[in-house]
Amino acid sequence: MPPPAWLHLFQRVFPSANHVLVRGPRPILVDTGFGSDFPATEALVRAAGVEPRRLALVVNTHYHSDHIGGNYGFQTGYGVSIAAHRWEAGVINRRDPEACASAWLDQPIEPYRVDRLLSDGDELNTGEVVLQVVHTPGHTLGHISLYAPQDGVLIGGDVFHGDDVAWLNPFREGVGAIERALETLDKLARLRLTWACSGHGRPMDDPLASLDAARRRYEGWLTAPEKVAWHGAKRIFAYHLMLCDGLPEADVAPYLLGRAWFHDYAVHVFGLLPQDFVAPFLVEMRRSRAADWRAGRLVALTPYHAPPPGWARAPTRVAEWNG
Repeated sequence: MPPPAWLHLFQRVFPSANHVLVRGPRPILVDTGFGSDFPATEALVRAAGVEPRRLALVVNTHYHSDHIGGNYGFQTGYGVSIAAHRWEAGVINRRDPEACASAWLDQPIEPYRVDRLLSDGDELNTGEVVLQVVHTPGHTLGHISLYAPQDGVLIGGDVFHGDDVAWLNPFREGVGAIERALETLDKLARLRLTWACSGHGRPMDDPLASLDAARRRYEGWLTAPEKVAWHGAKRIFAYHLMLCDGLPEADVAPYLLGRAWFHDYAVHVFGLLPQDFVAPFLVEMRRSRAADWRAGRLVALTPYHAPPPGWARAPTRVAEWNG
């Protein structure tokens, strides 16, 4: 079935996530993509018939760079208010070093502030549709989804996808991440769902089938922490390879050994010194087709648009946001 007329889904390639324009007299944009893609995001919103300054609100499903990178542009350029779950809003607004997990992930994000703090059960009214805020932790502690009960529509962020599950981060979101993700899926399964979209990939005409597939995969991870680790670590590194458009062979090991996430996975999941984890990690990156060598560079194999050099207009590290 097609989405309702009030919803416009923008399907994006990496480094941006998908976003959704919710129409009405007070239109809402859900998620804003990666920062370097902001000019394209502006153009997409305009092409859908809404001037960016007319947006009543930007709502973030969660605080990862592929979902919130355009916040800076909408907030500083057009005065658009930003809304997010209150738990994530707090660490962002006080410039906590852990905000957005950007330091741990080594992902650049231009500064922004959250103007409206959301909680489970809040409602957002565009004048055409009322969206319910559903707290859906797992991928992050403050992850939210938006639900339109009158149409059975879910805007799900990274809760689950049509052909994959979200990566889970026990090092920054807690050791109970899988259990929280499963509870979230059970919570969503109690809703009337006829159509859903997520932060990546295609929309879902049978969201309950995708939800059940995600549940089965997460349940299998409960007793297999190494599977959670492989899934997350490969996605983190592949995303970095997209941001830098590949790494020369000589730079790969030094980069990995300098990353907090690589140290955490090597030591705390696989029981290896980081330097001993480099070779098996690269073997798995290639085996799974997450990356491969091209002319002496390790490149991501998922389609992407590399950010142009010098794209950022403001500091991209949380520690520098107040500078």
